[in-house]
Amino acid sequence: MVTVLNVSTSRTRALPALLGCTILAGLPVAAAAQTPTAQAPAARTATAQSAPASTAPTPAATPAPSGVIKSLRVEGTQRIEPETALSYTKLRQGQPYNNETLDQALKDLLASDLFADVQIEGALSGDIIIRVRENPIINRVILEGNKRLKDDKITKEIKLKPRQIFTRSAVRADVARIVELYRRQGRFAASVDPKMVNLDQNRVDVVFEISEGPKSKVRQINILGNEKFKDSELRAQMATKEARFTRLLSSNTSYDQDRLAYDQQKLRQFYLTQGYADFRVTSAVAELTPDKKDFIITYVVEEGPRYKFGDVTVDSDIRDFDGKALAKTLSIKKGDWYNAKAVEDTVDSLSQTTGLFGYAFTDVSPEFNRDRDDLTMSINFHIAQAQRTYVERVEITGNTQTQDKVIRREIRLAEGDAFNSFQVKRSQDRINSLGYFQDKFEIKQEQGSSPDRVVLNANVEEKSTGELQLSAGYSSLERFIIQANITQRNFRGRGQELRAGVNYSSYSKSIELGFTEPYLFDKNVAVGVDVFRRDYNSFNYIGNDRNTTYGQVSTGFQVRAGVPLTEYWQLAGRYGLSYDEVTLDRNTFFTNGQCDVLKAGSYLCSALGNRFTSSIGYSLIYDSLNSRLRPTAGQRLSISQDLAGLGGDVKYIRSRIEGAKFKGLGKGFIASLTAEGGYIHSLEGERADGNDSIRINDRFYLGMPQFRGFDIRGVGPRVLRTPYTTDANGNQILQTDRNQITDDALGGRAYYLAKLELELPLGAGARELGLRPSIYAQVGSLWGLRRPPLTATFPTTVIDGKTVVLPLPLTNDVGQPIYTYTLADGSTATTICSAGIPGTGGTCNGVVPNNPLIRSNPFQEQFLGNSPKPRVTVGVGVNWNSPFGPLRIDLAKALVTQPGDDPKLVTFNVGTQF
Repeated sequence: MVTVLNVSTSRTRALPALLGCTILAGLPVAAAAQTPTAQAPAARTATAQSAPASTAPTPAATPAPSGVIKSLRVEGTQRIEPETALSYTKLRQGQPYNNETLDQALKDLLASDLFADVQIEGALSGDIIIRVRENPIINRVILEGNKRLKDDKITKEIKLKPRQIFTRSAVRADVARIVELYRRQGRFAASVDPKMVNLDQNRVDVVFEISEGPKSKVRQINILGNEKFKDSELRAQMATKEARFTRLLSSNTSYDQDRLAYDQQKLRQFYLTQGYADFRVTSAVAELTPDKKDFIITYVVEEGPRYKFGDVTVDSDIRDFDGKALAKTLSIKKGDWYNAKAVEDTVDSLSQTTGLFGYAFTDVSPEFNRDRDDLTMSINFHIAQAQRTYVERVEITGNTQTQDKVIRREIRLAEGDAFNSFQVKRSQDRINSLGYFQDKFEIKQEQGSSPDRVVLNANVEEKSTGELQLSAGYSSLERFIIQANITQRNFRGRGQELRAGVNYSSYSKSIELGFTEPYLFDKNVAVGVDVFRRDYNSFNYIGNDRNTTYGQVSTGFQVRAGVPLTEYWQLAGRYGLSYDEVTLDRNTFFTNGQCDVLKAGSYLCSALGNRFTSSIGYSLIYDSLNSRLRPTAGQRLSISQDLAGLGGDVKYIRSRIEGAKFKGLGKGFIASLTAEGGYIHSLEGERADGNDSIRINDRFYLGMPQFRGFDIRGVGPRVLRTPYTTDANGNQILQTDRNQITDDALGGRAYYLAKLELELPLGAGARELGLRPSIYAQVGSLWGLRRPPLTATFPTTVIDGKTVVLPLPLTNDVGQPIYTYTLADGSTATTICSAGIPGTGGTCNGVVPNNPLIRSNPFQEQFLGNSPKPRVTVGVGVNWNSPFGPLRIDLAKALVTQPGDDPKLVTFNVGTQF
């Protein structure tokens, strides 16, 4: 029902009024106007929809109109020219007319959707007058009540628009369209009430009042006829899920007609993989509950008997292949339960095998022989005759920015080469690894100009390769972070990478510039250069306060080059020169202008200084990953060494090995195993101060973020300074609160780290949110450091039979303790006299004890964590591309630790763009 609101020209309050007998479902509409009784014999009338002729029979005394049209005119038009109205009819002056021609004229004018009412007068006299009332013009189309679907989603789907002609048929169509949009959203209780507001100048506002209703969920899924599998097992195979509290984020609990058909196919696929070759779904019915809130879906199935594989043979029409030899290599064997998925995999495997030998369009068809008595399914894989094919040409389309040569140099086949399906797959992986194009890129194989020719079509879809990021955030490791980075991974469409970045946080600052040319002079030689300045502050904890220890400022550059040795092996070399400045806070760690080992420790004092590091290195890399950005299959191995000592002040050899293997387990599960290890060997002699010859800033460190479950630098050799305190009984004890212990991580010479991780699939709703959870286990260790010398030995005494550790006194240049005493005027002075006041000739006069000056309160110093014994953690983490930026949260528990390690249960990192 359309509600009409009449609005006067003075814009007074609108008053609702029903359009008489107008129903959107299309029922006949009564005549809006009647010709006066005196003129009834001489006129024919019609409205927007005329009542059936049987309801208004013509009186027998009225003669049927006929004759020649003497005059013809149109009255009542406002916007439409009279000639335009006549153009929709076949009536013309001077032409004959009769009852049928007048009726057809009425129908034609009404069908034009230009007029709300049409009357024809003068049918008996021949002076024909067509009186019309034009349909109004739409001023506005207003949507009310829609929250789940925004205006722009609806307005682009409906036909009514401002400045168009209003028709009731268009309103009915738009109502149906809006209801259909809500049904696609799973809201089957949605309803639309259209209203029309009359304005002056024959204009109207069309208002669609929408009641969205609740989202219709799948309350229950019933399965009838299943005996071999439980209902829960079969429901697990379906995309549609029953609405439960645990599935609040899932979009699969809403009813979808297309998903209903998909679930039937999923059921059939499941049974076919379990050997039930005769399985079928006899019916699938979805019933809407009376309140229109939920659906109940019922499947009726017939399982049938279970089959086993019979004879499995291969029949090849290609002479290059021996069918019996191929049959022995197949994964399916006689006696195994029938599995349709295994049959499909075998067809793919045979097609790939023939493709390796140059047969691009081989037809491999399985021929089934079902024995219903023995319940066996014999299969013969027939390889049809095919010609060896050659690459006719390689076509590259879709690249508007990237130059053809950037794509073509990753394709391992050229025009004229024998076709090889393995090389096609390898080319596809290499192009995907570039990161320049949309995911799931495939190289299509098309028939060439002759049966033995194939065209490889690389139709790419480019994506943005330039990244400009301004971000701010908070990290549990770095506190507040500000970053500004610009990267162009496909500079000028040549595949070059250009990057610049500035990073600032509470404990680190850096600026870096880099450039990489992957194909120098169009040769398969990659070169690059990096220039950097990094300012890093190490830290420790005293209580809950995070305190800066040493600072390191590195300024330098590195030149890189790499060449491929084979398809998967690559050799890379590099040379770097850096200038390192290692400092300590003079106000905190210095006394009388010298680094105070009691405050900093000999291990930190020995690290001070400025030095050049000149190093040359190489890496031998094996890489068969299907993607370098987010791999799901393949492996990678890297062996690298760096030699420092080609000039400069530092001499060592650093060796590292890294490996990774990825494998897709199906259904979205991705397993990965990564491992790495390293060792630094010093080329310098032993240091006079007793500290390790590998300086603190050149060592390996282990902890978050690479070793989850431990704090940053939370694993490996460290020095703990535990202060003495006094208990409630006045006894001297060691502090037991870890937060009150000074913890200095020293790094190590050797380390290993391995991680086994499983990425878990989620429903479509969670994937749309950008959630990627995983579970993992890690094992690792860091060790190999020489024990640093003790900072100090504190004096002890015995009080009441107990040994008490005393503070370390402040001494003069010759090692004599310094005391303070009080002068006559109340001021204090220093002396070496333990009692009394200093006299002449170095004597001490008096027996009043003086107060010793304290250089350091007593503490116990321990060197811990220098062990190759494994540390083990297990955890769960999730990556989320949140609206605030990328977020990573880890919950990891350290199961095996060593003394001195610093575990941490929860870590997170988040940033936001602005």
